[in-house]
Amino acid sequence: MEAPVFPAAFGFHATARTERHRAPGAAFATLGSHTDIDLSPPGQTFAATLVHHPQAAPEGARARDGDTAVLLAGELYDREALRSVLPPGEEADDGAELLLRLLRRYGLHAFRLLNGRFAAVVRTGRRVLLATDHAGSVPLYCRVAPGEVRAATEAKTLTADGPSRGLPLPESRRLPGLPDVRQVPAGTVWEVDLESGTTTAHPTWRPALARRIMPEDEAVAAVRAALQRAVTARVPAGSAPLVVLSGGIDSSGVAACAHRAAGALDTVSLGTDVSDEFPQARVVAEHLGSRHREITVPTADLLEQLPYAIWAAESADPETIEYLLPLVALYRALGGPARRIVTGYGADIPLAGMHREDRLPDLDTAVAYDMATFDGLNEMSPVLSTLAGHWSTHPYWDRDVLDLLVPLEAGLKRRYGRDKWVLRAALADALPAETVDRPKLGVHEGSGTTSSFSLLLAGHGVAETAVGEAKRRVVRELFDLTVVAGRHPSEVSTAEAVAAVAARLERGAA
Repeated sequence: MEAPVFPAAFGFHATARTERHRAPGAAFATLGSHTDIDLSPPGQTFAATLVHHPQAAPEGARARDGDTAVLLAGELYDREALRSVLPPGEEADDGAELLLRLLRRYGLHAFRLLNGRFAAVVRTGRRVLLATDHAGSVPLYCRVAPGEVRAATEAKTLTADGPSRGLPLPESRRLPGLPDVRQVPAGTVWEVDLESGTTTAHPTWRPALARRIMPEDEAVAAVRAALQRAVTARVPAGSAPLVVLSGGIDSSGVAACAHRAAGALDTVSLGTDVSDEFPQARVVAEHLGSRHREITVPTADLLEQLPYAIWAAESADPETIEYLLPLVALYRALGGPARRIVTGYGADIPLAGMHREDRLPDLDTAVAYDMATFDGLNEMSPVLSTLAGHWSTHPYWDRDVLDLLVPLEAGLKRRYGRDKWVLRAALADALPAETVDRPKLGVHEGSGTTSSFSLLLAGHGVAETAVGEAKRRVVRELFDLTVVAGRHPSEVSTAEAVAAVAARLERGAA
């Protein structure tokens, strides 16, 4: 079954309590309709607000059977395989109902079967299960206390819940300025005893550490097939998907696979007045026959959208925000109806694409490190696009694709002096040679984001040696204003934050 245009829910804010209680309202960055639901057992509370596309059917995000109720934001990509393990007569449609029936059969181990982009909350008796997909690509945050669990796909929705009585949680990540809000780790189910608040972590996926040796032709064929399956699972049949296209091998490969899956294709590229990759993207668009669009955002306007990127990503990591800013600007500039968007983002991590390194031990060390530290950066949070009403997906971070790419020995990733060799070889017959051979360029580099941010700081008197520290402070200040203090990004100025940080650095140096 093909992917629907939009999942039943983009996100949620949920409350589970041992007694009846009116659930608080939620303020999402995600643009969409809100539907309040109540799945409470007698005398207790399990209620939520779903945020979803106006044309989506939010009923698919909830399911209940006896004392077990499920909330699911996002989507599952291995639906046919999941249905195949259910007994005859137990077949279910997509979404929460399918997950509910899998839980009935496998318990919380059902989450080890799922290949998707999702966050879920399950109440079953006196237990609450909080679960993320293998990559944590839909972030899930919570506040846990005896008798109460609150969970949400955006941390900012939990900040208005009143004083915290939160408990420490296993292997949890704190958010800056929000010490009582914790993030569920990627590929994990937290099992919470609702009465005591005691929490047990159950890992459901971890990146492979062992490496696999494969003949060239076998590896190339496997990568081509896995990427095509991942893209096809994300593309609705009968409609043209929208692919963000830079003209590099990552996005161009996704575009070629999407065109093959759907038979038609829309593509879009972003540039600034400083830099763009329009000519390179045009080569691919013309080769595939896509309906192509180029959007230019002035650099000053791009940098003024830093508060929106931080508000959406809920990350205070400056390097990550530089990567994400051009994407947020693009999604906000698209206009028109909401779209399902497929991107090539993320291929560099399992393939070490940003490491121009011929020494294979160092290259593999980079892969292992990046796969061990991606969690919590929220680089693939759907809020980056849903803040403009769009739903984005990332085929290179499909679970099955990662399970293939990460374990490949480093000599298949750097071969014949070329980065990401196995991917380039897999796509050689689908794309122009100049695209296959094009050197890697990061989205923040192709748009001029990094250099423009640095120039903005320099213009406020920040010394070159202090630029890195200044970026960290600016991002943290904007994080505190938008995520912690709850101010809307339209009320926050990048220029004012830069000026304030520059002045503090100058005073500190004096």
